[in-house]
Amino acid sequence: MATPLTGAQIRQTFLDFFASKGHQILPSASLVPEDPTVLLTIAGMLPFKPIFLGQRTAEFPRATTSQKCIRTNDIENVGRTARHHTFFEMLGNFSFGDYFKSQAIAWAWELSTQVYRLPPERVVVSVFEEDDEAFVIWRDEIGIPAHRIQRMGADDNFWVSGPTGPCGPCSELYYDFKPELGDAAIDLEDDSRFIEFYNLVFMQYNRDVEGNLTPLQNQNIDTGMGLERMAQILQQVPNNYETDLIFPIVQTAAEIAGIDYAQAEPATQIALKVIGDHIRAVVHMLTDGITVSNEGRGYVLRRLIRRVIRYGRLLGINKEFTPLVAETAIALSEVAYPNVRQMELTIKLALQREEVRFLKTLEFGEGELTALMQQIGEGGQIPGDSAFKLYDTYGFPVELTEEIAAEQGLTVDMAGFQAEMEKQRQRSRDAVETIDLTVQSAINQLADHLHETEFLGYTQAATDAEVQALMVSGKTVPMAEAGTEVQVILDQTPFYAESGGQVGDRGYLSGENVVVRVTDVQKESGFFIHYGRIERGTLHVADVVQAQIDLACRRRAQANHTATHLLQSALKQIVDDSISQAGSLVAFDRLRFDFHCPRALTPDELQQVEDQINTWIAEAHVAQISVLPLAEAKARGAIAMFGEKYGNEVRVLDLPGVSMELCGGTHVSNTAEIGLFKIVSETGVAAGIRRIEGIAGPAVLEYLNTRDEVVKDLSDRFKVKPEEIPERITTLQNELKATQKQLEAAKAQLALAKADSLLATAEVIGTFRFIVAQLDGVDAESLKTAAEQLQQKLAQGAVVLGSASEPGKVTLVAAFSPEVMKKGLNAGKFVGAIAKICGGGGGGRPNLAQAGGRDESKLPEALDAAKTQLQQELA
Repeated sequence: MATPLTGAQIRQTFLDFFASKGHQILPSASLVPEDPTVLLTIAGMLPFKPIFLGQRTAEFPRATTSQKCIRTNDIENVGRTARHHTFFEMLGNFSFGDYFKSQAIAWAWELSTQVYRLPPERVVVSVFEEDDEAFVIWRDEIGIPAHRIQRMGADDNFWVSGPTGPCGPCSELYYDFKPELGDAAIDLEDDSRFIEFYNLVFMQYNRDVEGNLTPLQNQNIDTGMGLERMAQILQQVPNNYETDLIFPIVQTAAEIAGIDYAQAEPATQIALKVIGDHIRAVVHMLTDGITVSNEGRGYVLRRLIRRVIRYGRLLGINKEFTPLVAETAIALSEVAYPNVRQMELTIKLALQREEVRFLKTLEFGEGELTALMQQIGEGGQIPGDSAFKLYDTYGFPVELTEEIAAEQGLTVDMAGFQAEMEKQRQRSRDAVETIDLTVQSAINQLADHLHETEFLGYTQAATDAEVQALMVSGKTVPMAEAGTEVQVILDQTPFYAESGGQVGDRGYLSGENVVVRVTDVQKESGFFIHYGRIERGTLHVADVVQAQIDLACRRRAQANHTATHLLQSALKQIVDDSISQAGSLVAFDRLRFDFHCPRALTPDELQQVEDQINTWIAEAHVAQISVLPLAEAKARGAIAMFGEKYGNEVRVLDLPGVSMELCGGTHVSNTAEIGLFKIVSETGVAAGIRRIEGIAGPAVLEYLNTRDEVVKDLSDRFKVKPEEIPERITTLQNELKATQKQLEAAKAQLALAKADSLLATAEVIGTFRFIVAQLDGVDAESLKTAAEQLQQKLAQGAVVLGSASEPGKVTLVAAFSPEVMKKGLNAGKFVGAIAKICGGGGGGRPNLAQAGGRDESKLPEALDAAKTQLQQELA
């Protein structure tokens, strides 16, 4: 009897076969798909979906791959059935408008029966019930008896890409494990007898919005053969888990647990199979750059790792074991996927961290659950409030409670669990509505029994941390739900708390089914308080979360912070060595540096400072950070930062030959990381204190891009080259000034013309003549000129003119002759008094004065008052 093919040989044989048929062998795509509609690569055809949908042109007319895939929709069946998996490899051959149905069927048959040597009498095929063409090919060209070709409905044998678009019938090949049962009653739904191992999809139609099918111009072939399923068939083992693709992992786990797989109980074998399956998925997910988190594919990864750990505990493994089983999985994969070995350290460290973390949760929760189940007994039900206590107090996932309970023949009152969850939410809401305490008050209460937060952010961007305290509106609470603004204290954190002018980090806290967006971090009494909002789920005290800073924001802050050190050194070197810091701000998008200086910097000095900083950046000075006794640091010449409080030991940032300062902030490791520095402004903020605002790193590019857009726009508008814009603006300014003078002269002439027309309306009282009138649309200066000239023409008289030249602006002018003034009238006092009616005031000389107001609707009233007063005073 020939030695069965190994899994690796099955894979290579498939690829080589189709390579001999003109197919290009392509590497497996990542488990992180380009397709935004799915979290993970779930099918062998997914990398080619844009080609099948006509969104991209194929580089080759024929291709063949062994594609890594992950599906978790049937995760509860893993280990319990013969062939359900989370991770699997799909062998496929593809035609992009080249060969079609007849050739695909012929090659599938040749590969299955002549290359893999499956007995033809043990292969049964299915076709779509309306696909007579495929039926005829199988029957007449391949020679399969008609009764071994099963017609099946659209649910099983018609592939669609969506409600509309490419689609087509399928034909599937099944292996018969029990041919002795005969062909009289073939039931392909009987998975104890039949296993589907090869699926041929014939993309031949396009479906429109009305459901109508029209033939595609280019018909495509998409096939998939499950590697694990073919290995089970060829290696003649009872299930996929006992193939050489997975069983070595199962054996490793069994050895660690001290178990003989062959002699183990079914439940024990299931646990070992789950470990074997899941660890393959985990290894490849980590290899492809997926990291543990509580969102998206990162959550899928965490769930798989935790299931491995939990089943390990069920097997009695009470030590760290996931890196050991991962080593076996790596060894099995490294020939086909060399990058798995290259990522070995990353894989093992990630597993180690997650195992340590999750075991803490399991230790408490499993003990409580075991005792509870013993009290209830087999066949009973775990009360909802008890399941909630496990979840709320110990962070024990309720789905694990259900799994463990089911294994012991118990159920969980999930309705009761949900009711308790709602009560907790309401208690949290009530607490927020009725009590308001400050964060500092809560901190004072916590300080007696909590350890200060350990800051890890100098070397780590992410870490696992335990929620030590949770506050809402300054009051400590046991939990908080989605939508709540919270303050969170962790036992350790990578988040920098606002200090020394540098703003606090942003980022996320991700826990089991919970995500908190952190928008600020403050430090109080040694505790780092993470301010944020719960985006999803519920957060509890004692939860273990992954604290992850926003690296992009951190890098910007680092660039700006180191740039402030360079700025101070440049100012000392170029402007005055006595310059000292008076304050600073280091934000993500800008920096601000206040310094003691009695005068404004000249444009030339600012340019020299900027040039010097950019020179230091280009010289790539390496930052040297050390922790020294305060006295020693000062003796070495380190500059103390404004407003910082220092302990006996201080952190020193030294850029040799450039700058040395005491600083607890975060910085670049090399000045070259800053990229560029740009001074945006220099202003005075107080007596003897100047302020420079600047930008560094990516913000400089954004700043320059904005300026460049403005220059381009001006160049287009003025129809000149960029370098000619200043000259063009000067020309326009001169033209505008000349035009404004002309306009003012024209307005004055218009005002005089209007004023002359008023001479005929002058009223006479004895020897005096006076005019009170409104001239609309006349500006203040023109109104004043008109009043003065009118008064001169009246000789012995008074003129009061008003105008509302624009909304909210009233002008009043009074011009009196010497004879009028002898009557005791003063133009300044007169016009100031009537201007109050319009909500304003003013004054001037006794003979000529101007006032203003804001309420133009009161102008007629003000002029009437002026007329009445003149009539009385001149009578």
